[in-house]
Amino acid sequence: MSDRQTDRQTDRQTDRQTDRQTDRQTDRQTDRQTDRQTDRQTDRQTDRQTDRQTDRQTDRQTDRQTDRQTDRQT
Repeated sequence: MSDRQTDRQTDRQTDRQTDRQTDRQTDRQTDRQTDRQTDRQTDRQTDRQTDRQTDRQTDRQTDRQTDRQTDRQT
């Protein structure tokens, strides 16, 4: 094999390895970013739902108490 052929082969191998490494790194970063984004969205959604439920519960209790007070006064 000539030096030129050997150099080409070495270059190709190096390029492939670099490409694989870059692909893995990109995949990891993308996965992490996607996971973080999903976690944030899920947390927000859960917080909103919990807040709504808590508000409803509080409103019901307040309404009951107000009704009782009103009933007692009449």
